[in-house]
Amino acid sequence: MTDGTTRGTTSGSAGGTGGAERDSAPGGWRGWRAATEAALYGPGGFYRRPEGPAGHFRTSVHASPLFAAAVARLLCRVDEALGRPSALDFVDMAAGRGELVTGVLAALPDEVAARARGYAVEVADRPAGLDERITWLSAPPAGITGLLFANEWLDDVPLEVAEVDHAGVARLVLVRQDGIERLGEPVAGAEAAWLARWWPLPPEEGLRAEIGLPRDTAWASAVGCVERGLAVAVDYAHTARARPPFGTLTGFREGRETAPVPDGSCDITAHVALDACAARGACTARDTEEARDRGEARDTEEAPDAGEARDAGEARDGDTAPGACGALPDALLLSQRDALRALGLAGARPPLALAATDPQAYLSALASAGEAAELTAVGGLGDFGWLLQPVGIPHPLAPDSTRA
Repeated sequence: MTDGTTRGTTSGSAGGTGGAERDSAPGGWRGWRAATEAALYGPGGFYRRPEGPAGHFRTSVHASPLFAAAVARLLCRVDEALGRPSALDFVDMAAGRGELVTGVLAALPDEVAARARGYAVEVADRPAGLDERITWLSAPPAGITGLLFANEWLDDVPLEVAEVDHAGVARLVLVRQDGIERLGEPVAGAEAAWLARWWPLPPEEGLRAEIGLPRDTAWASAVGCVERGLAVAVDYAHTARARPPFGTLTGFREGRETAPVPDGSCDITAHVALDACAARGACTARDTEEARDRGEARDTEEAPDAGEARDAGEARDGDTAPGACGALPDALLLSQRDALRALGLAGARPPLALAATDPQAYLSALASAGEAAELTAVGGLGDFGWLLQPVGIPHPLAPDSTRA
């Protein structure tokens, strides 16, 4: 759950005006982005606590080892699409205490595991006893060949919150450390453009939106680290077809949802506009593929003249407006339910006859079926969104590759 490159580290304005007001207005008022940044990732922040995220909330990773096994099968598909490279990367974004990367490496077939390189990306210190094969980083490595997997990362990337005032104007919401809010300046600049494109607010007092621009940037940065392979984001999500009218900003503490108070005592999270992230990530994936193609072309063709290069650069610059690239055809948005089923996680109950012939096997299969049901449940983890962005490979979960 979490940043711009990893958890946190998203300081500064994402566009618009009045950054000084939102960061440190008199009386301790700050925009939600700066307040969340300090509360989660600053000194003594929530994500720097020794108990880790698992001490406060239950993710798919903690719900069952079946989740890591499914991700391992996805990594094997990526490996096949890459032509089984000599080194296969698995990057676990917002890794917590390394639970997912540990489970994925353990679930890989021996031949794949021998080539796999595991990376855990997290702001907290490396936990004691972690598998020595896992490299612990504060930011994702460049040049990834393999799978970058971000489970509940983007929902904790700090962002600004907007609310419509009595005059129908969308204004930034400012907050004190005790959680009390007031309205600040009107939303402007790139943030206003993002709202207009992805979350337009009708002029009705009290309507709210979370401005997802920092998350789009964070996701694009992560996708940009993938040289060839697949980037996946899994999170609470919504799309333009069904934005929540009052936003989703909330807190979690010790397994319970609570009011979001930016004092370091709780997680602060908001659902992710994954469609907006998909569009921004598609731009980055396209640029990576074009750069690779240009590099290959230089081996056999003459370089373009200065005019052609300038025209190409101007075209790319013009595509950086919110949503300008659109989602590439290969970018998929799926529910976790559909993604896990495509990876062979069925959750079917074992036949009752097995209880008579092998009671222990029956109980084990029954427990697995229960865990699979939790991971794919309607109204629960199964409703999470999966954004899958391939870079330079065919899509591993395309309809013709949804084998078990």
